[in-house]
Amino acid sequence: MTESTANITVPEHVAIVMDGNGRWAIKRNKKRMQGHKAGMDVAREVLEDCARAGVKILTLFAFSSENWNRPHEEVSYLMRLFVEGLTREANKLLENNIRMKVIGDQGRFPEKLQQAITKAELLTKDCDAMHLNIAANYGGRWDITQAAKTLISEVQAGQLAIDDINENVFHQHTIVSDLPDPDLFIRTGGEHRISNFLIWQLAYTELYFTDVLWPDFNKQELMAAFQSFSTRQRRFGKTGLQLAESES
Repeated sequence: MTESTANITVPEHVAIVMDGNGRWAIKRNKKRMQGHKAGMDVAREVLEDCARAGVKILTLFAFSSENWNRPHEEVSYLMRLFVEGLTREANKLLENNIRMKVIGDQGRFPEKLQQAITKAELLTKDCDAMHLNIAANYGGRWDITQAAKTLISEVQAGQLAIDDINENVFHQHTIVSDLPDPDLFIRTGGEHRISNFLIWQLAYTELYFTDVLWPDFNKQELMAAFQSFSTRQRRFGKTGLQLAESES
């Protein structure tokens, strides 16, 4: 634990909606694409800050399944930026023992991007100091739907009985079932919604919203989110008295 986090409870799993790149660029009379480039640079810095603070899992919402509706020029640029970022950062992730995984429906991505994803995931598959999940062409409803389809197929094949399906079994069919649910959700850019991100997994996650646009998000803003998290009492359905008694 660093000096800056000595009195802060650092969440194990942080999930972030990196919102505000386009608005940040427009405010500076720049093209939206320049905002996305700045946002990628900040993502790298936040990953480093999280690693130093002791975060074990970082999940970044890079591209939602709804983002395909954006202008073609912007989508194409994002795909190229994604390829460049993976190619440039993969070895650095390996050096820092960080495992990277892309979560989402990759079938719609250009072949070059799919190849870059596969290469980066294979390169870092044995890393265990930290997990970096990049949600791309991801949607929470898609995640739940694909889990339901898999369960139905298993029931139809006689591999699973309907009465055996419970929350835990369902969870095991979601895309990040191998990792604990997020402890802290951060959304930048001033919007107060989760935007179809990790719907199943955020059931008991602490939510933190800030007006800061993503390219302006820095270590101080991250620590402010962790400080807010430190003040929360996570009861998971219990009363405050029950928690106090269990801790005494």
